[in-house]
Parts: sequence; C-alpha cells; structure tokens
Amino acid sequence: QVQLVDSGGGLVQAGGSLRLSCAASGSIFNINAMGWYRQAPGKQRELVAAITNGGSTNYADSVKGRFTISRDNAKNTVYLQMNSLKPEDTAVYYCNAGVVTTPPFTRYLEVWGQGTLVTVSS
Repeated sequence: QVQLVDSGGGLVQAGGSLRLSCAASGSIFNINAMGWYRQAPGKQRELVAAITNGGSTNYADSVKGRFTISRDNAKNTVYLQMNSLKPEDTAVYYCNAGVVTTPPFTRYLEVWGQGTLVTVSS
C-alpha cells in the first residue's frame, strides 16, 4: 500500500558529500515523522536524523554539524545532505516514515525503504 524508495548512495572519498533521497508513494493520507537510519557491518541499526512534518529535526551526535535532513511534504520526500563524510559513515542507509493511510481503511504504518549503500574511502 505504501512504499519508500531511497536512492543517492555511492562511493565517495573522505571529506566528500552525498545527498540521499527517499520518496514515499501509495495510499498516503499523511506522513508524520520521517528519518534516516544506518547500519554498518556487524553493528546495530542506528538513527542518523529525523524530521517531523512540522520541520523539527533531531540528529545523532556523530553527524551533528555535518548532515542535514529536510523534507518536501508536497512530494512526500525526505532528503539527507551529508557533508564532510568520514570512513566511519560507511553503512547502508535506510529511510523510515510513519504513514497514515487514506480512508476508508485508515491505519498507521511504519514503513522502511530498501536501503542505499554509502561507502566512504579514506
């Protein structure tokens, strides 16, 4: 019913930048918070950044000052601008959204994207 498609990952040298995008589609009535998580090999998935539908943001300490999350509510899309990338940022990045589906079968879904790989070389 609802899908998230994330993209924008790739290989970049340390100090470089990447911009991730995640577009939601389907039976969407409203999207609450949207966010980006990442999972490095052998590690648990962790929150990178989140943004409410009102624009309030939250960041992991490790990315503050380097990453910026934003969203376009008209396009149901969330972005993650990543600057000054470090090798420790290497991970699969997943977008996440809290979605309220359209009537008459309204329900709340937590939806994940398929993940996009970010590799930062030293």
